[in-house]
Amino acid sequence: MSQKEVDIHAATRSYEGWMRRCGPVIESHLQHKHEKMRQDPFQFFRGSYYRWAQIWFEVCAECANAPRVLSVGDLHVDSFGTWRDTEGRLCWGVDDFDEAFPLPYTNDLVRLAASVKVARSLGLLNIKTKDACEIVLDAYIQTLRNGGCPLVLAESETALEKLGIEALKTPKDFWRKLNEHPSVGRSLPDGVRQCLARALPAKDLAFRIVRREAGLGSLGQQRFVAIAYCSGGYIAREAKRVVPSASVWLTGRTGNHQPHYEDAIRTAVRSPDPFQKVRNGWLIRRLSPDSNPISMEELSCMRDETILLHAMGNEVANVHLGKKRQPDILLKDLKKRKAKWLPEAGRRMARQITTDWKQYRA
Repeated sequence: MSQKEVDIHAATRSYEGWMRRCGPVIESHLQHKHEKMRQDPFQFFRGSYYRWAQIWFEVCAECANAPRVLSVGDLHVDSFGTWRDTEGRLCWGVDDFDEAFPLPYTNDLVRLAASVKVARSLGLLNIKTKDACEIVLDAYIQTLRNGGCPLVLAESETALEKLGIEALKTPKDFWRKLNEHPSVGRSLPDGVRQCLARALPAKDLAFRIVRREAGLGSLGQQRFVAIAYCSGGYIAREAKRVVPSASVWLTGRTGNHQPHYEDAIRTAVRSPDPFQKVRNGWLIRRLSPDSNPISMEELSCMRDETILLHAMGNEVANVHLGKKRQPDILLKDLKKRKAKWLPEAGRRMARQITTDWKQYRA
């Protein structure tokens, strides 16, 4: 029996059972994830990377023999966001490496292409899949040839508007919403309080800890946020339990498998977020209005989709440039591929995703 023929409900039960063996799961958040995944194909796409990992090698067999890189894995048009580097500059790039794993470099490109197709069917993007793939691939190849470049945004409205980002305008309700969460009592996992306390700027800083529900792919995983009032304003640090990639689920392993999250950040060409660390199985990061993922729905209608997709292609190459000889290996493989390989593979996966979503919704 092929993986493609496995029922989506059976795949979901298997994956979530494995996830529970990896660590505690918040069942109410997981149920909310299921509800969101039933809403439309794009929500399903974002929440079901395990299904992609299960069937991609079969549906896109011609892409599976490509050279392997440390991939994002769960890449899509909503995988990007902003953060501040050590110089306080606003940076833009891949925001989530939960599913980072050594995979054929084609995985990330095809998944990004498929997400464009699905997002366009829902009116989240206007550009055609073929045109989007040409832009992404051109930017990817150009960045491989140039050796990569971190995407540090100029502190100007014009540069930000082209990407549709209004991140410099602080959302009025960001801190209000965060502070509305009730404090968590003594039922904290071992080590979480200590990890959060160490991430704050002062040892004697008073803080309280709340639970947070966020994201889609990682809904169900434990998240805790330390909120403190410091130097005239609020600050926050989040601890999210790190679960191995769904690619590990396919091997049947659990236990001590080391996630690749920190390796992906370390080897990518980027100006990193100095607050983002993995400590004792927890991802620690700063939470703020300008250090967050940005969904397509939140982007301004004034955005330039050509520039946005070009930036996405640049960033995928930045992530893949982890070793010295990597560019030559990837460029050599790209030359062998036929002209329309990316849009064809993207459309094929988008069709499969839509089919799975209809079955999942039913």
